[in-house]
Amino acid sequence: MKMKILAAAATLTATLLPSVSYADLAYNVGLVSDYRYRGISQTRDKFALQGGLDFTAGGLYLGLWASQIKWIKDFGGDAGLEVDLYGGYKGEIVKDVAYDVGVLTYQYPTNRLNPNANTTEIYGAVSFGPATVKYSHALTNTFGNPDSKNSYYLEAGATFDLGGISVVPHIGYQKISGPVGGPASYTDYSLTASKDFSGLVVSAAIVGTDADKAFYVPGPSANSTKFLGKAGLVFGVKYNF
Repeated sequence: MKMKILAAAATLTATLLPSVSYADLAYNVGLVSDYRYRGISQTRDKFALQGGLDFTAGGLYLGLWASQIKWIKDFGGDAGLEVDLYGGYKGEIVKDVAYDVGVLTYQYPTNRLNPNANTTEIYGAVSFGPATVKYSHALTNTFGNPDSKNSYYLEAGATFDLGGISVVPHIGYQKISGPVGGPASYTDYSLTASKDFSGLVVSAAIVGTDADKAFYVPGPSANSTKFLGKAGLVFGVKYNF
């Protein structure tokens, strides 16, 4: 059922796109040992199948990406899939200084949580050579947290090529507005190394947070007190078509 939803969404997106050459469409499918988003496990430290497609035309881009998740059901909801839809524009301000602005919506079909888990953010990023700084701002409640509109995520990272191995250090701060803002806000960090074997990308990452250990645990439906923001290793494999 999950893959049928993903296939239907991908087909609809491709149908709505302008008529362009096939080179403007890119697809990917992958598997990770744990789906970490902003440092927090979305799958309770379990494997996740993921995939997406991207359309580009000059600086314009549109995309769809999906992943298996567990956290919605852990909190008494009814969604085992996250579907992200995004679009934006990339350009260059001056030589070696680029920008990226856009909108991203996280959809959790039939999530049935209250407040609803669906979240929409606008974002802007500036890149200086290998380094990037990005700010994302929530236009809605944020991932089911009550009265959390105007939450934000500020992050910085860089990409270095070390003899064919891509090394990406990253740090971010997630601010959650509203009554749960204190325990829900946290800093995350990661260091990722990856290697591209003609489209097959293998990666390993050290990921961690300083998140509240009492707040970021599976819900009562999961009957678990596992800390979802603990430091750990995440392995992944992805194929780009």
